[in-house]
Amino acid sequence: MTDRRTQQPDRPASPSRSRRRRIVVPTVVFSVCAVLFALPTWTVVFAGAQWGSAVQVVGTSVAAAAFLALPTSMYQGHRPGPEGRSKDAWARVGDVLLGLVWIAFVWSALSLLLRLGLWFAGVDDPVRSRIVSVSTVGIVVVLALWGHYEAMRTPRVRHTTVRIDRLGPRFDGLRVVLVTDTHFGPLDRTTWSHRLTDAVNALEPDVLAHVGDIADGSVGRRRQQAAPLESMLATSARVYVTGNHEYFGEAQEWLDHMESIGWNSLHNRHVVLHRGDDALIIAGVDDATAKGSGAPGHGADLPRALAGTDPSTPVLLLAHQPKQIGDAVLAGVDLQVSGHTHGGQIWPFSALVRLDQPVVHGLSSHGDRTQLYTSRGSGFWGPPFRVFAPSEISVLTLVAG
Repeated sequence: MTDRRTQQPDRPASPSRSRRRRIVVPTVVFSVCAVLFALPTWTVVFAGAQWGSAVQVVGTSVAAAAFLALPTSMYQGHRPGPEGRSKDAWARVGDVLLGLVWIAFVWSALSLLLRLGLWFAGVDDPVRSRIVSVSTVGIVVVLALWGHYEAMRTPRVRHTTVRIDRLGPRFDGLRVVLVTDTHFGPLDRTTWSHRLTDAVNALEPDVLAHVGDIADGSVGRRRQQAAPLESMLATSARVYVTGNHEYFGEAQEWLDHMESIGWNSLHNRHVVLHRGDDALIIAGVDDATAKGSGAPGHGADLPRALAGTDPSTPVLLLAHQPKQIGDAVLAGVDLQVSGHTHGGQIWPFSALVRLDQPVVHGLSSHGDRTQLYTSRGSGFWGPPFRVFAPSEISVLTLVAG
């Protein structure tokens, strides 16, 4: 059934609705930021520690400055508008602050367990609160440093064997390498991109797949960081599908760019690999957000991607989000590969991701035939940290059933 709303031109928001939005959005942002900063400040600076007035003044001032800087820099760095170095600089500040305050908030909340344990042990204030304060600061600093190292390092290689019953014997041992969620953005990672390419080429993939979210920004702005993708090699196929971040405005541009550097952009279409009498279909669909993005001609369409294929031939499907697995099951796809989740990126976001996606990472089974491999991703989005969610280059070795 056709949605009647799609047949009508967009109507401008009423003045009252726009006014409410201008009030509600800043209020929500202010409230969230207040909570994120209040708990760490209370835990470290106050909460019975009885630090001297100088410590309290400095601690409160630092928290207040960061509290004001976070929404300002996030808005300036990520708002719609022309790209430029100034905008990227704002984004870098906002992303770092967002990551730091999230780590600080989580471990300040968990420090309540330490406080309770010390209370049971008979440790009184101010010693109890000072132990909690110093411990919290130490954990946050260590996790921030380690998390940044994990985000910026060359991703680890993760090997997984996937048995596919319908796979022909000539494809037994086919090596599929996944690179996804590179998110080239405000922080220049050209050197990292070259290291990633070297690591992928060392694996000698048969099929190389980029499963979306190449970059945050236009081809022109991120061309240098993405350039090493042209040098990534595969013996049989290099394939790419869009992620949700491409639909912030640059989807078709990235599809065209990947074609221009020798990749197959699977914009709701497929390619077929042949080895003797055996065949393997590699299909790709647009991201789940494509239809609602307004990009002309975009929207996940698996029937279109598989049009004209032999139903008895096994199918490897590229779909950015794990929750697109429902369509894959209905279509009898053998293996879907996805990214998007980043494995949560900064713990415990994995629990929140699980509310939206059926799988956070790894190999899972769905229906009678379909399997899903979800990569943690090779890069990161926004905050340059990965805490208990390491990046990966995924190597899937397909085994004939």
